[in-house]
Amino acid sequence: MTTVRDGLTGKTGDAARKLNELLAQAGESGLDPEVASRFENYLGLLMRWNARVNLTAIRDVEGILSRHFVESIVCARAIPEGVGTLLDFGSGAGFPGIPIALCRPDIAVTLAESQTKKAAFLREALRTLCLCAEVWGQRAETLDSSFDGVTMRAVDRMEKAAGSAAKLVAHDGWLVLMTTGNEIPGLQAGVGEEWGWTRTIRLPGSADGVIVLGTRVR
Repeated sequence: MTTVRDGLTGKTGDAARKLNELLAQAGESGLDPEVASRFENYLGLLMRWNARVNLTAIRDVEGILSRHFVESIVCARAIPEGVGTLLDFGSGAGFPGIPIALCRPDIAVTLAESQTKKAAFLREALRTLCLCAEVWGQRAETLDSSFDGVTMRAVDRMEKAAGSAAKLVAHDGWLVLMTTGNEIPGLQAGVGEEWGWTRTIRLPGSADGVIVLGTRVR
């Protein structure tokens, strides 16, 4: 069986192998074959939809693997144990929410995405990948529940959104922001003084990309 793969040979399994190579280069452990195969299916679906719907500005396979997949896998592995529910705030094409659901089946993931076409893609991705996650097809701010963890990556008006995301974090829960080093002060100001920032993780292959994890201190 062959699949359309821009920049790869086109054989099934090529993208899965390439993803594990990129993880190894980043100093990360590889995915087991079943999970790697599901990431390859996710890639194929994303490439097909991206041809007609603007899901992500990065459209080449290696860019998607290195920027979207590897970074999201690093994020999934950084989420502390004990997080049982997680909201991906402004999920877009599913980053980092879908990789978290793939890598951390112990976490019940909700993908919040208000744009209709992107929400439709997310539902199709969950169906195709047989993931037990949910899509909230409205603005995340309209949710009336809280979550053990909330992730956010590259959303519009990030500083204001960070404050909204923080309100959806349960007591003793975690806010996980994928951002750049120079944006951290603004995001921390947007969240407020009741938060303490416990970890900063550099994103592999990025000059200034980081993951910052915070929890309420009062």
